[in-house]
Amino acid sequence: MKDLPGRNAFLIFALAVCIGTLAQAQNLDTIGVTVLRSVATNVNGSGIRVAQPEAGLDTNNPPMIWQVNPAAVGQSSSLFTYISSGGSASTFPNSLGSESGHADSVGGIFYGLGTGVATNVAHVDNYEADDFFNNIIAARNPPNINDPVVNQSFTFGGVPASEQEFIDTNYDNYAAQYNTLLVSAACNYGISASVCPPGTAYNCISVGAYQNGSSYNSVGPTIDNGRCKPDITALSGETSFSTPQVAGAAAVLMQAGLRGDGGSNTNATADIRTVKALLLNGAVKPADWTNVAPSPLDYRYGAGVLNVFNSYEQLAGGKQSYIVSTSVITNSPHLPTGATGTVGVLNGWDFNTNTSSATADTVKHYYFNVTNAANTALFTATATLVWDRHKGKTNINNLDLFLYDALSSNLVACSTSLVDNVEHLWLTQLPQSRYDLQVLKHGGTTVTTNEAYALAWTFFSQSLNIAATDTNVTLAWPVYPAGFFVEATASLSPPVVWETNDIPVPVIANGSNYLYLNATNAAEFFQLSWPNL
Repeated sequence: MKDLPGRNAFLIFALAVCIGTLAQAQNLDTIGVTVLRSVATNVNGSGIRVAQPEAGLDTNNPPMIWQVNPAAVGQSSSLFTYISSGGSASTFPNSLGSESGHADSVGGIFYGLGTGVATNVAHVDNYEADDFFNNIIAARNPPNINDPVVNQSFTFGGVPASEQEFIDTNYDNYAAQYNTLLVSAACNYGISASVCPPGTAYNCISVGAYQNGSSYNSVGPTIDNGRCKPDITALSGETSFSTPQVAGAAAVLMQAGLRGDGGSNTNATADIRTVKALLLNGAVKPADWTNVAPSPLDYRYGAGVLNVFNSYEQLAGGKQSYIVSTSVITNSPHLPTGATGTVGVLNGWDFNTNTSSATADTVKHYYFNVTNAANTALFTATATLVWDRHKGKTNINNLDLFLYDALSSNLVACSTSLVDNVEHLWLTQLPQSRYDLQVLKHGGTTVTTNEAYALAWTFFSQSLNIAATDTNVTLAWPVYPAGFFVEATASLSPPVVWETNDIPVPVIANGSNYLYLNATNAAEFFQLSWPNL
């Protein structure tokens, strides 16, 4: 059996992140957990089994240090099973290992009672990570651990491209075979080094850390073929502690999907591709977010900063199928059709299959009427396409994402990476019109004829309403999408200085944010700004 590649770097990393500041690891308000709990009932990961492999610190004085102490995360010991090469145990403490402060911190953010994102998960399988990789992920006949969400707050460190590809292949094969969502840290090396495995695997969600306007993670592209990783970031000073925020959000979305919050097709809602597409599409863009085509994402922030409320609202929009499918000769134009059908929601998702041939590309057309009562209002649009690398395959099928103005047939934007299995669009100042969002599968030489994909989208135009009552002023705006905040200024004469000083925290009621302010005789102007990170 091949031993864990780069094991020494792996252990050093685990030790280093143990001294991170836990205070930076969690902000339930900013990542959308608080508002989600206020508008939806019992969205807490209930019924979802999860796994937490932890790097074992070998002190040359057994037992190794890698286990979560149930008391440290406020959970019952009956929630846990501890697994290593020495066997398994259902009690704590046990002879297989000993308590890890790093594991406690990760678990507290992931599912800790009162502090976690997914506080009611059904069970936690706590693995020693060496054993997890060698005897599960890279096993000759990998067993199904039956944990649909796995948090991996460790990396293998900087390894050569050949070792990265070996690690990625094993993780991708496992994810594709068992529909297991592997949520993995990007690594803490910063911009001086590229993201590390297992955060480089195609089928995982690679997570970076975002704190105080900066990224604290290794960046893309990957050293093997230039893919964009991380996929997303979350609030923390260390990737070890941003990763369980995303894993917890994934468990929450799976729970919501399986109970029917996204419609009757619960298998599609809980598929790892759907969950990944929704998480990436709900992310809030930092002010300096950018991507360099053909890369679909920002090399530092991925799709942006996690906001599970936004993702949930798009899930709740329900599964919406494409309007029409067309085929064109490979690499030929694929303009909007004359189809009159329209997708019924501006926030939603689909899980579908695209099939191409040796001579033709196939296009799935999703048509949207992007309008509202304010004729001059402009929209923001985000769309994310996700598919898997197939088990046993070296390459991926080539899918692209296009947005056309259906009235003029003009191309508005496209995401056309040749190496990523994610495509992503983000547009602001989008005029009202009828749009054609296209999922194109290239023909010719392909990995497989059919490709299952998940697509998530949102089109929104946010507005701020003001009303006066006696000596008070009320400001209101929709709670979705999250991330907006109010700024004020005393004058609109240049240079205008917008500030958030003395503006209280909004109250959420009936699907809206409300700010109650005392009216004064002085002039004051207000605006909504975004992002609020």
